[in-house]
Amino acid sequence: MALSYDDVVAKYEPVLGLEVHVELNTKSKMFCSCATEFGAAPNTQTCPVCLALPGALPVVNEKAIESTILIGLALNCKIAPYSRFARKNYFYPDMPKNFQISQYDEPICFDGYVDVEIETEDGPKQFRIEIERVHMEEDTGKSLHVGGATGRIHGADYSLLDYNRAGIPLVEIVTKIVPGTGKYAPEVAKAYVAELRDILRGLKVSDVKMEQGSLRCDANVSLKPIGSDVLGTRSETKNVNSLRSVERAIRGEMIRHAELLNAGQKVKQETRHFQEDTGLTRSGRSKEQAEDYRYFPDPDLVPVTPDAAWIEQLRAGLPERPSVRRKRLQQEWNVPDKEMAAMINADVLDIVEETVSLGADPTKARSWWLGEISRIANEKDLPVAELSIKPVDVAELVSLVSKGELTDKLARQVVEGVIAGEGTPAEVVAQRGIKVVNDDGALMAAIEKVCAEQAETAEKVRGGHLPAAGALIGAVMKETKGQADAARVRELLLKHLGQG
Repeated sequence: MALSYDDVVAKYEPVLGLEVHVELNTKSKMFCSCATEFGAAPNTQTCPVCLALPGALPVVNEKAIESTILIGLALNCKIAPYSRFARKNYFYPDMPKNFQISQYDEPICFDGYVDVEIETEDGPKQFRIEIERVHMEEDTGKSLHVGGATGRIHGADYSLLDYNRAGIPLVEIVTKIVPGTGKYAPEVAKAYVAELRDILRGLKVSDVKMEQGSLRCDANVSLKPIGSDVLGTRSETKNVNSLRSVERAIRGEMIRHAELLNAGQKVKQETRHFQEDTGLTRSGRSKEQAEDYRYFPDPDLVPVTPDAAWIEQLRAGLPERPSVRRKRLQQEWNVPDKEMAAMINADVLDIVEETVSLGADPTKARSWWLGEISRIANEKDLPVAELSIKPVDVAELVSLVSKGELTDKLARQVVEGVIAGEGTPAEVVAQRGIKVVNDDGALMAAIEKVCAEQAETAEKVRGGHLPAAGALIGAVMKETKGQADAARVRELLLKHLGQG
């Protein structure tokens, strides 16, 4: 019998465990000097080290170590004075060495936490997510399965391997068990990944583009009867690549687990894959235990022993925490909670801040980014940041409107032109011949013409029926090709008809 989410949380308590993988934005790979640029032609960014050719030896990327320490410090972690790399042994076709260089029992960062806040029925509530470890490793290559209907290996005609990603510096952030989230478990998980993304973006250690896989989440979920101390069997949903999908995957898994338990069946410990189209997961493989990977210290790499003074230097240079920054901006801009949440959800807070820093009024800046520009982004099914319009363009647009050189309606045409690649706002205005008709003489000529054509409506306004003025104002705007200031048109029209 299908259960509702409310049925699940009335009987069971969810327990979460989240593992977030972050691709660092270093210019070279973790253990070699190959480039890391996304989107390069397949197998053009490889060398004997990342292809695991005989005799090739790895050398640790110092910048990757620095980035990992920065992440650990930003997550309130302790930094280990001594850590080392290990070999994690398992077979995947896209892993050249048949083992992954990672860290096991001696990670570089450990014992941290992140606080997140979500809206609940009782108002805002804060949850602390404790961090077990932050460790370094290398990414695998990428398989492309050709043929078949699903794009997966089952049913494919053949598979292609691209090793450009093999050896990319990867950081894994692993939480401790997260109990006590109750029915808000999906929202807490989403908020946690969002907070991590903001922290990492602020550190400038990753582009954190979930759609490109540079930030991806493995969500572990189990259920236990409310009041029980015995943890349930967990499943791990792999490589979830959007905030919305994190929430949907956890909610779906909670329902799936509960349906199995209610039917007297056991939950299988396994990895699962999230299906974007259905919001459900499908079975992957049985979940290995640590001993299955046969970890042992990598004999080709020396231990990592960061200097304590260097760590403190990095700590001193940490940027403002995202949560602190959001509260500061909200106060500075006098933004209501709902609008602040809208900016965060639309992922435009950074863009709005940059627009304001260029001199734009905060209210008008966020109005453009949350309004017309977000509408166009939704139509194109693109993130706002990937549109060709930039903060400098919106700041210029706000300035043109405030000077009276554009109306809001004309400014929307300019936005469309900038996004279409026609140049800066000033260039779009010049090329399209967009200008505000602010000559009272020209406006009065248009008003008189419209009143003559719509004499009956004009008489209604003369008689005091002011709502009828809307039709006349619309006609004047049409007559002036939308280039008049509607407020000035209304003022002149009412005065002309004896109502001013």
